[in-house]
Amino acid sequence: MSTVTLNIGPKTYTIACADGEEAHIEGLGAMIAEKYALLGASRAPLEAQNLLFAALFLADELAEARKRGGGTEPVVAPHPDTAEADALRETIAQLEDELEAMRKAAAAAAAAPQPDLFVGAAAAEDVGEAVAEQLEALAARIEACATALEAAAPSA
Repeated sequence: MSTVTLNIGPKTYTIACADGEEAHIEGLGAMIAEKYALLGASRAPLEAQNLLFAALFLADELAEARKRGGGTEPVVAPHPDTAEADALRETIAQLEDELEAMRKAAAAAAAAPQPDLFVGAAAAEDVGEAVAEQLEALAARIEACATALEAAAPSA
């Protein structure tokens, strides 16, 4: 267990959190402090009311973001478990291996003797287009996995 000290308004709060979560909690605290600062001189006499107003600002932003996104899922990705992140890394490694194999196959096909321009040229063009489509699809899968891994990675 670790602790993080958050400065929100005139008060300091010490929060317990899991090891490795410190930066994430500090980021959340900074968001709350930012919304608290929006209250300016119109702060309520009770600190609990001020924190409630800061929370309402954040809830309003979340509701608007969900409305724009058209769903009710959280806008911020949940903190991934290590197994999920490891599985994504493994998938990315496999896809990168597949991409490399396809690149080698494409290079070998390009180095092979070219067909007669008048006989079978259309078939060779079809094969080239098929390889290009497969490479594009594989690259898209790698990018999707990389995006998922980045979204799942804890914020620094």
